[in-house]
Amino acid sequence: MAATSSRGATWTPEGLLVAVHAPSAELIEVCLFVDGNETRVPLTSRQNGLHQGLIPNVDVGTEYGLRAHGPWHPESGLRFNPDKLLIDPYARAINGSVTWSEILLPGSSDGREPDSRDSAAFMPRGVVVRDDFDWGLDHAPLTSWSDTVIYEMHVKGFTATHPDIPEAQRGTYAGLAHPAAIEYFTRLGVTAVNLLPVHHVAPEAALAARGLPNYWGYSTLGFFAPHAEYSSDHRPGAQIAEFKSMVAALHAAGIEVILDVVYNHTCEGGIDGPSLSLRGLGERDFYKLNHETGAYLDMTGCGNTLDVGRLDVMRLVLDSLRYWVTEMHVDGFRFDLASTLARTHHDFDPHSPFLAAIHQDPILRSVKLIAEPWDLGPGGYQLGSFGEPWSEWNDKYRDDVRAFWLAYPGATGSPADMGSRLTGSQDVLWRRTPTASINFITAHDGFTLHDLVTYNHKHNEANQEDNRDGSDHNRSWNHGTEGESADPAIIASRAATARALLATLLLSTGVPMLSMGDERGRSQNGNNNAYCQDNEISWVDWAPEATDHDLLAWTKALIKLRLDHTTLGRDVFFAPHDDTAPARADLRWLCADGTPMTHSDWHNPNTNTLVMVFHGATTPDYDITPTADATLVIALNRAATQVDLTLPNTASGRLYRRILDTALSRPDTGSLNVGGRPTPLAPRSVTVFQID
Repeated sequence: MAATSSRGATWTPEGLLVAVHAPSAELIEVCLFVDGNETRVPLTSRQNGLHQGLIPNVDVGTEYGLRAHGPWHPESGLRFNPDKLLIDPYARAINGSVTWSEILLPGSSDGREPDSRDSAAFMPRGVVVRDDFDWGLDHAPLTSWSDTVIYEMHVKGFTATHPDIPEAQRGTYAGLAHPAAIEYFTRLGVTAVNLLPVHHVAPEAALAARGLPNYWGYSTLGFFAPHAEYSSDHRPGAQIAEFKSMVAALHAAGIEVILDVVYNHTCEGGIDGPSLSLRGLGERDFYKLNHETGAYLDMTGCGNTLDVGRLDVMRLVLDSLRYWVTEMHVDGFRFDLASTLARTHHDFDPHSPFLAAIHQDPILRSVKLIAEPWDLGPGGYQLGSFGEPWSEWNDKYRDDVRAFWLAYPGATGSPADMGSRLTGSQDVLWRRTPTASINFITAHDGFTLHDLVTYNHKHNEANQEDNRDGSDHNRSWNHGTEGESADPAIIASRAATARALLATLLLSTGVPMLSMGDERGRSQNGNNNAYCQDNEISWVDWAPEATDHDLLAWTKALIKLRLDHTTLGRDVFFAPHDDTAPARADLRWLCADGTPMTHSDWHNPNTNTLVMVFHGATTPDYDITPTADATLVIALNRAATQVDLTLPNTASGRLYRRILDTALSRPDTGSLNVGGRPTPLAPRSVTVFQID
């Protein structure tokens, strides 16, 4: 049989064409499940590690799996056991879920001999599918990075309790495509949704033993298959069409779809883990191993590390990415622990084959690419090291903004660091542009915005790990009382800080990312690691009484302000200030009294007020008309007391209009103020002025 470029199971009118990469295997069998019976068909053609065959008379919708024959040499990274049913790594759809049992383990308890019990009853199965979806006039929104506002969210958690979505569609792809969900996004103003993993997942054995799921989904079983649990249509393979319909509905509303993807490890865990897919196909051909002992090299904290340095493993990842772009029409990816993918042998390499392959790929280099620029291996923290066309999660932004606004123990809040974060983190990303910085204050991993200003300590008891899991370094501030409070002063203080944090995020140079529900005051009751909480702890509560309507109004106003003013959405760094020609500078920094900030001011931890003057046009004395690129003045006052601000003089005595002030519980236009006259800045507030 002639070699084919396709891998996995491809339906054709002549039959099912199957190709499985397993170079160390002696034989691969395809197992077809029809009417409760299993039929095994050997793939008799083998060339360059690829086992292939054409199986006639296989219907679309047929469930299938693989069995691999080969040597049992655990010390060499080979645990072949044909008694273990395996998922095809290229399966486009997977039906069912893993039922955890020791029968899934490839060997005996001591690992010396293969386990002879059949695992098929405990395994999900691949599904033979046919691509006949009609995309119609679907077009990607193609929003520029400078106009992008990302909403990080969970497919299930967003709609699980939504009252305006039919119950059968809540928590599904169909629920996310429902007009009620679409309208929420458009009214909020976000331009892209970043979905937590939607690849088919399986929970780790330790979680299953506690009766908990891997809710976040960072435990991939199938790199091509949409997670079946998120489909409202439970027919085998129906999740593909439902996912595509969701993407089409979001695109029609002008919203891009970015996927959180996990290619650094799989759900098979460490050396003592189950045989579900790649391990059974020859673990040494897929995972990073110590070739002397057969031990796994774990740079992810999840037991194994996918060896993307191997060409066929890299092909698996690239084929998956291209599939999601070309067949599923997604618009970008956020790569979990991206440093792992860029390791050559053991060390991070900014010119690694994987990064080079992405850079030259005509499909992938044109979509939005976001790196989580760290992993748990040596030298894994690599913020700023990913070149074009990558953007990066900027945790320095998160930490420095929290340090500036939150009075947690040990907080210093350097004004110089805050200035760098507000203006695109040029000190970190100097080789690229401000849009390389994905700015965030909260994400799925950690406290919500509400909890950030409500708790000093994590409260993860529901995870059943004795509160040991999750970070102990949250840079949070409870404003004097741990947890919820009925004290009006504490409630008001927390709300003011939350508004200041939110305003900082949406007024900073770079690409802002909101975390699901932060705009509504969503709480996880102090849980900062809710990865296993598929319940009300993690879901958005849509009840009116559970919604912070003021904060929601503020979020909408801030996003609108950002998108209405090109001054805020820059794709180049600010020009340095020139004392001989101040009008040519893009940005000036002032003290509250209107004088230029000095070196001493920048490095004084007691500097509590930062005043940014954005020049919307290079015209002397700010003498410009109020347009989308109008001059703005943004004043941040983190002091616990009011500060009087002296605004810069304007040409012809023009007036400043206060367009936003987070001291107000609801966004509202303030009164006109004459430049030069002291203007009060409320404690712990952000105020925006525009020349009228």
